Amino acid sequence: MNASSSALPSRWERFRDSYLFYSFKRDMVAQVSLVVFIALVAVAVLAPWLSPMNPYDLAQIDILASELPPFWVEGSDAQYLLGTDAQGRDMLSTILYGARVSLIIGFGAVALQALIGVCFGLLAGYLGGRIDAFLMRLADIQLSFSTLMVAIIVGALVKAIFGGETFSAYAVPLLVLIIGLAEWPQYARTVRASVLAEKNKEYVDAARVMGLRSKRIMFRHVLPNTLSPIFVISTVQIANAIISEAALSFLGLGMPETHPSLGSLIKSGFDYIQSGSWWITLIPGALLVVLVLSINLLGDWLRDVMNPRLYKG
Repeated sequence: MNASSSALPSRWERFRDSYLFYSFKRDMVAQVSLVVFIALVAVAVLAPWLSPMNPYDLAQIDILASELPPFWVEGSDAQYLLGTDAQGRDMLSTILYGARVSLIIGFGAVALQALIGVCFGLLAGYLGGRIDAFLMRLADIQLSFSTLMVAIIVGALVKAIFGGETFSAYAVPLLVLIIGLAEWPQYARTVRASVLAEKNKEYVDAARVMGLRSKRIMFRHVLPNTLSPIFVISTVQIANAIISEAALSFLGLGMPETHPSLGSLIKSGFDYIQSGSWWITLIPGALLVVLVLSINLLGDWLRDVMNPRLYKG
């Protein structure tokens, strides 16, 4: 018993011998992108411990130290490595906290998109008929508008109905809801196409013959075989959600300046670029570009690896 079980390959050995790991070892861009992404997520999660100050604590903000340049520019203060913004907040601390907010919104919005889109895609592809026609026409209608336009309309309506103070107090869950509702058709159409290819296979027919309910067949048998495109879409959608949050914040429909994200930081410093305080906008903007680029490069690699036409294992 022990000899036979020890002869079986472990999970690590199976992963090490997989085409996914083989491709990752040969792709330097994917390796660098993953390292950069993990590093950014780690510093964002550890922001309360890594930040020199808490940008949400008004007692730690010195308005007299506003618009101090980074350490490599003349006139800087060694206490503020990346300088300060117009409110006197330490830029390093504000960026770390802002990155955490942007990542929370990005992951939360994608989770909501996946939940709605996968359920609608499963129902449309497996049940077909009028349900399929209704859900896909609903997706087509939403796709006829740009994602940002839908998010702007919904965000403006929410802000007008509940007021600016309420919107600011619940900005994070509201942005997750707004961006999530604006992007679910991407998942729905992709999952529907995968389900249409899977539902006529032998294992689905066998499950029907056994008398299994449609709900169990969809979620226990069909769904696991559609996960590859879902993973690929999710990597791209996380980047899109972060960009959408930054755009909404820049337009004044996102995070308030008192609880900054990367987008609201860029907006808050935009008016000070011509006065010489370029770091308030450019440093958060550079971090946003690096974050989105690393996610997109990982998504491109994952798409190529999981594409059966490119598989060479």
